[in-house]
Amino acid sequence: MMDICPACGCADWGKKVAGNVITCPRCGARWSFLKLPLFVVTGASGVGKTSAVQAMQAAVQDFVCMDADFFYNIMPHETFDDYMAQMEQMMSFARDVHQCGKPTVWAKAGNIDMLDQGYGPRFFSGIFVLALTCSEEELRRRMTEGRGITDQGWIQSSVDYNQWFQEHEYARGVHFERLDVSGLSVKETAAAVEGWIRGKLASSR
Repeated sequence: MMDICPACGCADWGKKVAGNVITCPRCGARWSFLKLPLFVVTGASGVGKTSAVQAMQAAVQDFVCMDADFFYNIMPHETFDDYMAQMEQMMSFARDVHQCGKPTVWAKAGNIDMLDQGYGPRFFSGIFVLALTCSEEELRRRMTEGRGITDQGWIQSSVDYNQWFQEHEYARGVHFERLDVSGLSVKETAAAVEGWIRGKLASSR
């Protein structure tokens, strides 16, 4: 909504953004918007990213906390596998929310490598990614005991993805930091994620 031209109503993508000013490609009108950072908490299935973001949502009023799986419930079935479309929807939602003065924090498992692509990134002052990881033993316990998952293929794919996060710092060109949550409770993990976010906000002022 915030990138719809207030002069001519142009809703087309491809608008020029310089700093926090948008220029309409149709009529040349210019208007400003609130440009805030976007935060993404990622990690393998079962590691605890959604639980941590939920806990932070309940305890903190300074951020808007969301789960990117939300878009599976509202997007047409034929776009389920269009991951770039999902990313653009997430960013579109976030940039509108940011106009209320609060940054968004998203729990999102995959496609982190797309965060710097497409139309959306131009509307954020920065995109920061934190990958939650844990030991293989702990991840297997969380998946089986915590979530009741018995599908061995699913468990192994999560173990492999968790190991990938432990061994890397970039998903293509997108940098991410890591937080080992092996010995942390949900509440402790949420507090650690909050601290990470507040540190990024303080350094970006």
